[in-house]
Amino acid sequence: MQKNLRWKVAQKAELKWWRRYLKGKSPAEYLAWKKEYWWQLIEDLQPELHIKENSTIADFGCGPAGIFTIFNGLQCTALDPLIAKYEAELEHFSKDQFKYVSFINAAIEEYDQSKKFETLFCLNAINHVADINKSMDILANSVSNGGQLILSIDAHNHNFLKTIFKALPGDILHPHQYNLEEYKKMVTDRGFNIVKAVKKDSAFIFDYWVLIAQKI
Repeated sequence: MQKNLRWKVAQKAELKWWRRYLKGKSPAEYLAWKKEYWWQLIEDLQPELHIKENSTIADFGCGPAGIFTIFNGLQCTALDPLIAKYEAELEHFSKDQFKYVSFINAAIEEYDQSKKFETLFCLNAINHVADINKSMDILANSVSNGGQLILSIDAHNHNFLKTIFKALPGDILHPHQYNLEEYKKMVTDRGFNIVKAVKKDSAFIFDYWVLIAQKI
């Protein structure tokens, strides 16, 4: 009960954050900037990241301008529990802009695993979910054998702060608080090898990491 309540509060805060963050930004300029950001991430993940010409790709927890924005011409699925609200309340997002994407308005825990993906991105999302263990199970089960899971995380640098943040809503947008080794274990315990770990940003409390994990 407490877990679900914290998640619902986080989701409301997430939408409010997006409205505030995008206010005054040109939709076209923001999308162009975001695409550049994603292409730079793709470059940073080479050569371990494998995306074939006919790959099936998913972007779970995609937000209004996720990595799905750059995969025109590929089979792409984008999932987020706020898709409908993004489209209704943000001028920066419209599903009609992305005809090649199949959008699913659902939380990761609600994905029915009807389709598996060769490349599954979950970026800036896993510590936003209500049930992180169920979400990790679904991510793992939704990657085809030999496929890749690309997971980005804010990982705690100090265990004493991690303990405080777990007990108090110090970071309301992120209901879950873990360090890098704990996140890695969540991945490897579910049948993956981590083939690359890239530190994208550094700060006192959190470092921002991107992991590439290959399904065994």
